[in-house]
Amino acid sequence: MQRRNALTTLGGGGALLVLAADQASKWWVREVLDLPDVGSIAVLPVLNLTMVWNRGVTFGLLNSFGAWSAPILVAGALGIVVALGIWLRRAERRLVASALGAIAGGAVGNVIDRLRFGAVVDFIHAHAFGWSWYVFNIADAAIVCGVAALLLDGMRGGDGRLADAGGQR
Repeated sequence: MQRRNALTTLGGGGALLVLAADQASKWWVREVLDLPDVGSIAVLPVLNLTMVWNRGVTFGLLNSFGAWSAPILVAGALGIVVALGIWLRRAERRLVASALGAIAGGAVGNVIDRLRFGAVVDFIHAHAFGWSWYVFNIADAAIVCGVAALLLDGMRGGDGRLADAGGQR
């Protein structure tokens, strides 16, 4: 039980760290850089800071619900955060606890934006060789990395090794 409490603390601390980094970066983009008025700033040849208000979910999906978008997405995200918290209390590995914390912290960061602004502040725009990725934020990156870590953990066996394509270890 003590190990589970330590893992819960690890995941909760990770969630708070992601949440703080996300909200601080969004404040900096809005208030210091004044990106809503500037629009876009080239940081590297493959990276811009570009202000986007995302009223939908990932990649702007579910934008069509109009005024109901924010409340529906907030309720859904908070439900997911509760489920992640239950899962975190049962976590038995550091990777799982850290991943769940990253996902929960990112989800709460985006919920705060929806409650404050009715949309999520997105500002990281990666692009290269004619390809352009969707504009995202630190919360989104934490969610994607957390999900990837959970998938990686799910492919590991009890011995910690990854299975090959045929399921063999």
